[in-house]
Amino acid sequence: MTMYAALLRGINVSGHKKIPMAELRTLLTELGHGDVRTHLQSGNAVFSSASDDQNTLAAELERAIAQRFGFDVPCLVRDGGYLAAVADACPFPAAELQARELHVTYFDQPVDAARFAPLNAAAFLPEEFRLGERVLYLHAPGGLGGSKLAAALSRPTLIKGLVATSRNWNTVTKLVEMTGGTA
Repeated sequence: MTMYAALLRGINVSGHKKIPMAELRTLLTELGHGDVRTHLQSGNAVFSSASDDQNTLAAELERAIAQRFGFDVPCLVRDGGYLAAVADACPFPAAELQARELHVTYFDQPVDAARFAPLNAAAFLPEEFRLGERVLYLHAPGGLGGSKLAAALSRPTLIKGLVATSRNWNTVTKLVEMTGGTA
């Protein structure tokens, strides 16, 4: 059995796409997964599965959510090893930063620097971003709420065709811990 995290995009935000975590746990259990737990109210679930196909697991969860709740929710499923590797590869000094300053955006597919080349990154300093394996690391010293770089990075022209969902550093490390990593 492999431990996975399901990262649901855009649920329980401003009263939209409400999914109670107890119902999400029930849904994952009904799909045949074990060791189901959730973290916070913002679409983070951990579960075990014998499957090794993360894309199929995500698609099954998306279909089940649409059937149960009546709306579409993009989902990414990542195993604990991948989550730990993302945390370990952070190009910013995570231990020296406040968690609100550091965020990770997970993508459903690899992205390359050419996608973000139209962005004048120097214009946003001291905010910075770096790409990793299907992730973008964002250092926003003032936090995400007022980040001009975060707003620019989420422009539809830059992320067209991608499923993307972001987590703050506390959530990143908690999901590593919950899936058996060493955060």
